[in-house]
Amino acid sequence: MTSRPTSPLRKKLPIGIQTFAKIREGGGAYYYVDKTPHILRLIDEGSHYFLSRPRRFGKSLLLDTLAELFEGRRELFEGLHADAHWDWSQRFPVIRISFGGGVLRNRAELDQRLNELLRSLARRFGIECADSSVPGRFSELIQTLHTRSGQRVVVLIDEYDKPILDNITDPAIAREMRDGLRNLYSVIKDEDSHIRFAMLTGVSKFSKVSLFSGLNNLRDITVSSEFSSICGYTDEDVDTVFAPELPGLDREEIRLWYNGYNWTGKSVYNPFDLLLLLQERELKPYWFETGTPTFLVDLLMQRQTFAPDLEQFVALESLLSSFDVDEIATEALMFQAGYLTIGSVQRIGGQPRYTLRYPNQEVRSSLNNVLLRRYLPDNAAVMRNTGRLYELLLANDFSGLQALFTAFFASIPNDWYRNSPIARFEGYYASVFYSHFAALGLDIRLEDVTNKGRIDMTVLFNANIYLFEFKVVEQAPEGHALQQIKDRGYADKYRAHGEPIHLIGVEFSQAERGVVGFEVERVAVGG
Repeated sequence: MTSRPTSPLRKKLPIGIQTFAKIREGGGAYYYVDKTPHILRLIDEGSHYFLSRPRRFGKSLLLDTLAELFEGRRELFEGLHADAHWDWSQRFPVIRISFGGGVLRNRAELDQRLNELLRSLARRFGIECADSSVPGRFSELIQTLHTRSGQRVVVLIDEYDKPILDNITDPAIAREMRDGLRNLYSVIKDEDSHIRFAMLTGVSKFSKVSLFSGLNNLRDITVSSEFSSICGYTDEDVDTVFAPELPGLDREEIRLWYNGYNWTGKSVYNPFDLLLLLQERELKPYWFETGTPTFLVDLLMQRQTFAPDLEQFVALESLLSSFDVDEIATEALMFQAGYLTIGSVQRIGGQPRYTLRYPNQEVRSSLNNVLLRRYLPDNAAVMRNTGRLYELLLANDFSGLQALFTAFFASIPNDWYRNSPIARFEGYYASVFYSHFAALGLDIRLEDVTNKGRIDMTVLFNANIYLFEFKVVEQAPEGHALQQIKDRGYADKYRAHGEPIHLIGVEFSQAERGVVGFEVERVAVGG
């Protein structure tokens, strides 16, 4: 751990600040990454937008910046791109709605909240609304503001999906929330002629049919390459805006641990992660620890998801960009929640296909730690074994490695095996083995997942290369795992590294409930 550097160029870190004015007032006391070039491009190219980003990614600050721009507070934009490129002679009425505060547990509470929000907006603008229904009052508010100001209205809705997501484990209540929100969002379509600009942000992308009721002019920029970095910090931002904070920190470690979120454009850092790193000066899973993905992990266990598959999901855009109460695809949930991101894009007949991956070491390590605690009955043993695994790899102690996993699986109580469905699925043993390595934050390459019993896993660590092949056999060891690595020449692509290569074949038996075969062969450098 290092202390924050002392420098006259240093500023305050805007940790947790979602208000643009607070960051910009006071003579630029806080660091700020200028997002106004993106914002002006949004306004220039269209008028109705939707953006999905994981939690704590700066969505609220983005909407607040838009509000201050449309309301004409030029003093806040001094020195930014918008200062010289925005028409400050015009000011627009701005309706801001946020569902970020509190948890709504039923439709009645939602309707009450909607009415409270609309009444508060009406009071703010000095408007008496005659209509008492949610859509009627919202329509009346928009129309009256347009008439009074002579300018069309700006509508900004933050965390539009939170009332649904807070109840996603109870589909009946979630559907009620979805239907109640539709009352509000349908007005944006109906009052289009009175709206200058509209933007909705949230974590998930619900289908237009189920929630937006025909709002076809809402442009989804979630996976738009030109707006990939509209939230978050790029490498360039880190190296320029936050340059005074970097002395004493390992720049490459920062990149590996936190960078990597990508929506088909520039990769970015989660602002919450980076700012806390610069404050605390230690690599920790700051973002991951702010929200335990209980529902997500429950779903992965229920669907018996093969852990290595999480690094290699392939999905169509239609799957990633839609989400509904009654149909939650694993890939969509992982992607929209921020536990997976876009690794590459392939177009087939004009249809983009996305290969997903973990965004960075923080997510890969933290999520696999959580998975291990669900795969296995003894959480304390998980901690001991991951620490021991690291020591054994450092020493290249393969007999110790074999003994570690053999003893570990053998120590699991029979009653737990019988009562745990996850222990009986086809890829259980390989998932447990893989997640131990992933939880350590090691450099892992998955070359070829061919079925649930066999996986070619490469680990690059401590100037050594480890090639693993896992197989499930009937009962006795067959020796096929190591032979397959050799027959398929898996080591060839790594010979040029000039580092020792270790071929490791591991065989599991469901009948024996553990490791029955463990063979190691070293390939000489240059051999």
